[in-house]
Amino acid sequence: MTDLTRLHAHEMAALLRSGEISSRALTEAHLAVAERQNHALNAWLVIFRAGALAQADAADSRIAAARREGPAALNALHPLCGVPLGLKDLVSVKGGQATAGSKILEGYIAPFDSTVTTRLREVGAVFIGKTNMDEFAMGSSTEHSAYGPTANPWDLTRVPGGSSGGSAAVVAAYHAPVSIGTDTGGSIRQPASLCGIVGMKPTYGRVSRFGIVAFASSLDQIGPLARDARDAAILLHAVSGRD
Repeated sequence: MTDLTRLHAHEMAALLRSGEISSRALTEAHLAVAERQNHALNAWLVIFRAGALAQADAADSRIAAARREGPAALNALHPLCGVPLGLKDLVSVKGGQATAGSKILEGYIAPFDSTVTTRLREVGAVFIGKTNMDEFAMGSSTEHSAYGPTANPWDLTRVPGGSSGGSAAVVAAYHAPVSIGTDTGGSIRQPASLCGIVGMKPTYGRVSRFGIVAFASSLDQIGPLARDARDAAILLHAVSGRD
């Protein structure tokens, strides 16, 4: 079989439903690459190995139960069920860090989930970890994180763009098929371009900003980063809606 990390999210979804692969195997493959390469890229600020594997096992149980119920139940599962993804480190995940790339928030543990996090949990997505970013999203190169710069996976001497450079880099480097970024004045679209992937800033109000450490709350938008437009649409579908 093709390296699991090279699959698109929608391809992973089809293989998970058919039983050809498990979410645990998929997650372990992505964790192995992320842990091996992060020293060079500095794209992840934290990797949730234990939590990710627990989420993967829960997704496998959910998919197995749907398979027993029949095709209608399988089709009702969201395409992200059992699929790994990255979260920019300004997204609140209950019990996890949310530094926004700043030493000011070092050691802060979020007491609640953002709306985006809640919606991703509901569909059964697997959180690989939190990605590096320009401090408080103020930058366009991910050189201005308090935790050091992120490298572009195509050329380690170049920047990945920003402020969502970590989220773009992990997708381009095959650490995750999709990731969440935020965009105020280009902070999804510009790193997507520099890393050769797809990024989208949704229209205002499409995705709730509750639980996001804001640069400018009236301007920030949460959006998808992916390796093709179909996967970007799948991720946007999971997180969008009225709040």
